[in-house]
Amino acid sequence: MSHLQGGKVDISLIQTSARNNLINLLEKCPGKKAIVWDNNLAGPVGLVAQYAILREYMVTKMYPLRPSPLPETDVQHVIFVSRPKLHLMDYIAQNVHSDIKTRTGSKKQYHLFFVPKKSLLCMERLKHNGVFGSVMLIEEFKCQLFPFDSDVVSMEISEVFREYTIENDPTYLYQTAQAILYLQKFYGPIPRVWGKGAAAKQVWDLVMRLQREKNNVEEPKSNQQSCIDQILLIDRSIDLITPLATQLTYEGLIDEIFGINNSTANFPIDHFLSSEERNTESLSEDKKQIILNSADKLYADIRDRNFNAVGAYLSKQAKSISAQLENTQEKSVQEMKLYVQRLPQILAKKKQLATHTAVAECIKEVTDSYDFLDTLQAEQEFLNCIEVDKPSPYLEEMISQKKPLIKVLRLMCLQSIASSGLKPKVLESYKRDLVQVYGLEVLLAVTKLEKVGLLKFQSGSRQYTVLRKALRLTMEDTSEINPTDISYVHSIYAPLSIRLAEQITKNGGLKQLQDVLGLLPGPTLDESPALSTNVISFNSDSPTVVLVFFIGGCTFAEISALRFLSQQEDSNVEFVIATTKIINGTTFLKSIIEN
Repeated sequence: MSHLQGGKVDISLIQTSARNNLINLLEKCPGKKAIVWDNNLAGPVGLVAQYAILREYMVTKMYPLRPSPLPETDVQHVIFVSRPKLHLMDYIAQNVHSDIKTRTGSKKQYHLFFVPKKSLLCMERLKHNGVFGSVMLIEEFKCQLFPFDSDVVSMEISEVFREYTIENDPTYLYQTAQAILYLQKFYGPIPRVWGKGAAAKQVWDLVMRLQREKNNVEEPKSNQQSCIDQILLIDRSIDLITPLATQLTYEGLIDEIFGINNSTANFPIDHFLSSEERNTESLSEDKKQIILNSADKLYADIRDRNFNAVGAYLSKQAKSISAQLENTQEKSVQEMKLYVQRLPQILAKKKQLATHTAVAECIKEVTDSYDFLDTLQAEQEFLNCIEVDKPSPYLEEMISQKKPLIKVLRLMCLQSIASSGLKPKVLESYKRDLVQVYGLEVLLAVTKLEKVGLLKFQSGSRQYTVLRKALRLTMEDTSEINPTDISYVHSIYAPLSIRLAEQITKNGGLKQLQDVLGLLPGPTLDESPALSTNVISFNSDSPTVVLVFFIGGCTFAEISALRFLSQQEDSNVEFVIATTKIINGTTFLKSIIEN
């Protein structure tokens, strides 16, 4: 839990509360238990209660929730842990029906824990499926946010952006508002709010409405001191370009190439083995799973660096450890005693170093490939507005070689946004090529991307060109090794969302923003609802805590850029990041085009 503490906002409170809530629910079911997880919850719940803790409360089996019968189990309780989604209620009904048919004489009980809230529609669906009477206990596992690190929490719901842009469904915006109230329960009322985008405005309106309803029922706690000075609500719709650009930080590249799920990633095992181990006949596993959070001190040091700066840093650490291990000659007895005491710490560091050197080698194999470098060059040309109005020869070549569709669409969307829409001839040509190579069903994906504004025809105004100059979105002379600007996270491109955060948290920065805010979609929110007398100065002695809440997802590169801002000498701001989901370009596009 120590990696969740350290900032002015103690994130471990969220973990402790969720864990206690789950334990209380498990204690209502005495005896041996099997948990059947909604696939999207098993990983996130592991962040609040590891399997070792569940075992203490007699959870002996765990299964994914599928529309197929459950395996035979000798437990007294089967507990379904699920988000309130109708198709999952159908799976639960199938599981219960088939289990009741096959069991012989055992008195098994079925229970359902909704995360984070019950749903009347789901209860009706269970009744309709004829299992409502068989499910003994229906409870709420109130876990609105999952803690990732001392400055990062996430709702871990991937479909938020799609639901409010394509489906016009505000359900998840309501849940986001409840997550903000959940944060205020722990850390006190947030006195200032700034937001941009339709979803940001809608979420804050819901927060205010729910707050009023709550205050009508309960006495407001006027004396509760707030740990958070300001909240910035960022609607993903105002900055669609950032998730599409390849992240070039150490953590960002791990996510791009291998995928980070709930602070763990899987790597090819052979990079982590000695030559003797590689030569053994068979390996029991072909993947190495690594937990990635700031509990690993070396990872905390390198995760936010540009990947080009990581090799030299690891090399320096290796030399330092070698010197410590070799320098045992001519030590006094007292010095040897101290050395022996520190030896386990030095050896643990050496092990971490070996792990991250192997991870860096896995990444380097990809980043040195022509595929990766050519894609990056095409991206950087688009971001710099070089020949964005023409069909891209590289994109056309990718289509003709039938490269993975998501990669092609990601680059196409980047070109579309960088040129503020594609010329009709260019977009039609791309569509024709896509259909010829990938089949007619590709049009369904394209239609969804058009609906959310990732692909569109060019209109008169050139928003990106103006924003690029006004907000300095691309920087040519940024150093990747010793950066002085947030653009290092993409090597040349500064995330638009974080440029806004940078301006807002600078005294007087908002005045400079007024000219460009009109170019971004949706309304601007700027108010101090609760404590208007507390004017926040971003230059006072104690750090100002700013919660940046991304509605629709945020990338590891954006998280790194915010950490970079708070570490600057002239900064007196500590950022806490909350998001509906941690995303990259691939997972973002998949959440839009795949149901």
